[in-house]
Amino acid sequence: MARRYTPREMLEKLVAFDTTCTRSNLALIDFVRDYLESHGVACTITPNAEGDKASLFANVGPMVPGGVVLSGHTDVVPVEGQDWTRDPWTLTEENGRLYGRGACDMKGFDALALAIVPEALEAGLKRPIQIALSYDEEDGMYGAPPMIERMRAELPHAAAVIVGEPSNLAVVGAHKGILELIVRTKGFETHSSIRHKGVSAVHLAARFVTWLDDRQDENLANPLPGAELFDPPCTSVHVGEFQGGEAHNITAGRAWFSVDVRACPPQTSAEWLARIQEKAAELQAAAQKVRPEARVEVEIKADVPPCAPEQNGAAETLLRQLTGDNSSNAVSYATEAGLFQGAGYSTAVCGPGDIAQAHQPDEYLEISELEKGEALMKRLVQTLST
Repeated sequence: MARRYTPREMLEKLVAFDTTCTRSNLALIDFVRDYLESHGVACTITPNAEGDKASLFANVGPMVPGGVVLSGHTDVVPVEGQDWTRDPWTLTEENGRLYGRGACDMKGFDALALAIVPEALEAGLKRPIQIALSYDEEDGMYGAPPMIERMRAELPHAAAVIVGEPSNLAVVGAHKGILELIVRTKGFETHSSIRHKGVSAVHLAARFVTWLDDRQDENLANPLPGAELFDPPCTSVHVGEFQGGEAHNITAGRAWFSVDVRACPPQTSAEWLARIQEKAAELQAAAQKVRPEARVEVEIKADVPPCAPEQNGAAETLLRQLTGDNSSNAVSYATEAGLFQGAGYSTAVCGPGDIAQAHQPDEYLEISELEKGEALMKRLVQTLST
């Protein structure tokens, strides 16, 4: 007989799988597949190239257009180096909170989407619920694009996508994108007493970092029209890591630094990438006048589009009906919503929990948030059954 789970029981099962983004998520995916198939729901698995991770999507109800996608990721951030006071892989209740890695970000929403399946099947859905679970959201968002591509090809087109990242169940209609870069500079080593005959990779990189910092100041001084809901109301440009050089008296042969660009709609990461690549070419050309071996190279580590506000979007309209939330909200963190939106889906973010708990030691989800999320799922089932 097919097993039914309450949202809490399902969350307990999901938290028990160590799906740290540096590890495999296949044990969790196998569990979800077996659970859904036991209820007669077919699943589609899309593995990564290495075969150690996979996404899963499924259509619950009739194979007709106009349904709703419930989108979540299965991976979590590492716990190493964090001061946990309880086992991160065991769901623990204390003072109205459920503790465990991923309880908030975002296995709480995944549990809600999975636990509602038996009730949805019994309700006689007229439009389907489509469940989409990705991998590597916390490490480049590599799992969602191939999954979304297959969903577009193999499932009836959904009217709305709900990405269940923690928002305290507020309706979020827009978020910033992420462009993660590694910039590497190559110089030419000489003794520091004759540095004019060489090229310092550190000095070259420092000029680039200064230019990026100037762009951040420029952005802050010129907020984008219509971006008032974002904090800050502009694109953020940040350098988080910087390494280079071999000795204090040698012009550095190599250096590198990381760049994090949070593109604010209506700006896109493509615009910022073009600007950064143009500056790299300019700096390289100047350095090569001293030594032709000099290089400035830009490597893309991740490129996640923003979720732009939709005028009367179907996803936001649906969520307002389900939650009663009529406020306008935008966030500066990124989700897979921009990927769904870019693929032609109306998309909004709404999930249980507080984003402040994401990635923290002793991460938790308020039980009240899980209960509110369960009520939202029940209203969704009712809406899709009428």
